[in-house]
Amino acid sequence: MSYQYYITDVFTRELFGGAQIAVFPQATGLADEQMALIAQELALTETVFVFNSPVDPHRRVMRIFTPHGEIDFAGHPVIATAYVLGHCGDIQLAEPLTQMVFEQNSGPVEVNISARDGRPSLVQFTRKVASVVDRFAPSDQELAGFLSLRVADLDHNKYAPRLVSCGFPYLIVPLWSYASVRKARFNYATWSQSVAPQTAAQEILLFAPKTPYPDADFNLRLLGPNIGLQEDPPVGNAIPAFAAYLCSFDFTRKGTYTFAVDRGDADSRRSVLNIEMDNKGEALLPLRVGGEAVIFAEGTILI
Repeated sequence: MSYQYYITDVFTRELFGGAQIAVFPQATGLADEQMALIAQELALTETVFVFNSPVDPHRRVMRIFTPHGEIDFAGHPVIATAYVLGHCGDIQLAEPLTQMVFEQNSGPVEVNISARDGRPSLVQFTRKVASVVDRFAPSDQELAGFLSLRVADLDHNKYAPRLVSCGFPYLIVPLWSYASVRKARFNYATWSQSVAPQTAAQEILLFAPKTPYPDADFNLRLLGPNIGLQEDPPVGNAIPAFAAYLCSFDFTRKGTYTFAVDRGDADSRRSVLNIEMDNKGEALLPLRVGGEAVIFAEGTILI
């Protein structure tokens, strides 16, 4: 049998930017082992296999695989899937806004697809996340050491390092400038000698409340012992923790906040994620993540 697939650049409006995601809009008939092998063969960040709902035309089932196996939730594939299904006509975008539900292993995700001339122009999905915030953090000297930075590069003017988990723990570290975020390099030897590994966080989310790009309010970057020195991985899965981090400060008053974060730069597949969060001071934080995508390539796999 033959299966059509599309490769998208996600959280960008420019080709060769953002994160590359593959989407199979009609995956009926593929077995679990076949999907895992296809994801390994394509070797992209994630590969999505889409199945129609037998009872609801506004619902799709998503199976998401990395080259290492299936995962229960990811945000980039939501944007990619909506763009691909709109592009190939699987979802009819006759109205300016089309509401869908994408079922992932972790549960249903509400999706709003904005369209222009029948083509997707912006996709936004909604989540409610529970968080655990720990104000314990390594000392400034330790942080600077395993980030290969100076203590002066750390920002204590408004924010402070904190450990935040929305199911996966991140050590979130504010830096003074965009340049500091970009020049940081993970030092495994210093990390292993610090108290940081005891926090259980294996990924460090660096951010700066300054960026040279007018379409973003924060610049984010992930580092860690399992991330290569030259890698600048997507930050979509860290967004719930980052939003909960912002809400953990007393100066973040109750209300709705809208902001944009970017990852990378012009030379490293820059992404832009548009965020809305409703800080109600409750156990669950309502979060809406939006972004654009472009179709990079399409092809057929014969199995």
